[in-house]
Amino acid sequence: MTVDDIGEEQEPEPERSRSGIARVLAVIDVIGRSPQAQGVSVIARQTGLPKAVTHRILRELVAGQFLSFDADTKLYRLGPGALSIGLAAMRELDVPAVAHRHLVALAERAGETATLSLRQGWSRVYVDQVLSDQEIRMSVALGTSHPLHAGSSSKAILAALPDAEVDDYVAHHRLDSVTDATITSTTALSEEIDRIRTLGYAVSFGERQSGATSVAAAFRGATGQVVGSVSLCGAQDMFVRGHRELLGEWVAAAAADISADLGFRATGRNRGETG
Repeated sequence: MTVDDIGEEQEPEPERSRSGIARVLAVIDVIGRSPQAQGVSVIARQTGLPKAVTHRILRELVAGQFLSFDADTKLYRLGPGALSIGLAAMRELDVPAVAHRHLVALAERAGETATLSLRQGWSRVYVDQVLSDQEIRMSVALGTSHPLHAGSSSKAILAALPDAEVDDYVAHHRLDSVTDATITSTTALSEEIDRIRTLGYAVSFGERQSGATSVAAAFRGATGQVVGSVSLCGAQDMFVRGHRELLGEWVAAAAADISADLGFRATGRNRGETG
């Protein structure tokens, strides 16, 4: 059976208006979004497709190795064909290019400089920024590397990692001061990570650059890995508390949008990793 055959199945409205390709993609989307294998009844219900049509699509996808089928549990999950396509797509992703439009929108919305950092092992690097159009504005040096405990962009990444990785960072890295405001105590850093996970964004008051304030949130890739962070930065006197909280919400929303564009699908577990 071909995809065209799927599209020609006789069904009541509104299913008749959906193309065969749209139906196949709907089935793949349901399976791809789920953290667990799914059965034909659940897939049919979530796609709105008749069970018989869903079953025929699933058989074709299994035959093409795009899906795997467990004969014992009668459940379907993504197969090696899907993995190959997914890995190819990930190789082609240009994260700064994907994120740039979100930086532009964030900078315009907030009136402050928006920055993008990527995680590189136990540090992070500024890779892009959109400058504020204000006369007095902050800017960062692109390509510079910074430790994961200093500044909001760094702390946002650290707080998004699982507890085991946070512990590993603390155990093998000195919490050196960058400015007088940098967190250098493991107890204070632990409390700060808890605060960031609760708020959904990190705040810095001169921890990396004296006189500057910033808010930042981490974003993830398709497999849930922490890729980097997005931030807004400006002079400390511009980030009063009520305004700062609003900026934090905007940054968190931008990070979520970047994550979605990178293929990430949020679950209750990975919104703030622990364990």
